[in-house]
Amino acid sequence: MQRILRWLEIPIHVLLWLGIVAAFLMMMHVTADVTARTVFNSPIEGTTEFVSAYYMVAVAYLPWAWIARNDGHIRVDVFTSFLPPRAIEWVDIGAKILTTAYVSFFVWRATMRAIEQYYAGEVWQAGTKYLAIWPSRWVLPVAGTMMVIYLVLRVVADLSAAVRR
Repeated sequence: MQRILRWLEIPIHVLLWLGIVAAFLMMMHVTADVTARTVFNSPIEGTTEFVSAYYMVAVAYLPWAWIARNDGHIRVDVFTSFLPPRAIEWVDIGAKILTTAYVSFFVWRATMRAIEQYYAGEVWQAGTKYLAIWPSRWVLPVAGTMMVIYLVLRVVADLSAAVRR
């Protein structure tokens, strides 16, 4: 199990770095737009639409598996601080199972929506042109699926370790 989890490090880090690159590109794109608007009185057409449809989606969702891998999700230790370590371990496993269930449902709905928007050829009007949005709908299913895969494997590994103790 640990070998599979180590193998998943590669796609998890690839998604993280894609999110970081998207954040950098978003900053450069917005800076160029503000500069063009201020200095040349000619903004870059479609910046707002591109930023909100592509960059922000990538920045928000692509690092999900990395966050799960590092236990970077929200934790409320106030409620578990009085529990013994063994009980905290089981609460963490339960939280991972609930998170897996929720994210799985989210991925399923996001995938259905991505398929619908693909067939509809979803576009947004960006100034005088149209920007294809449907490709960005696939970021959520990809990032969420990677998170679910990682969480399922972590739950199995954590359960086997907890049962052995």
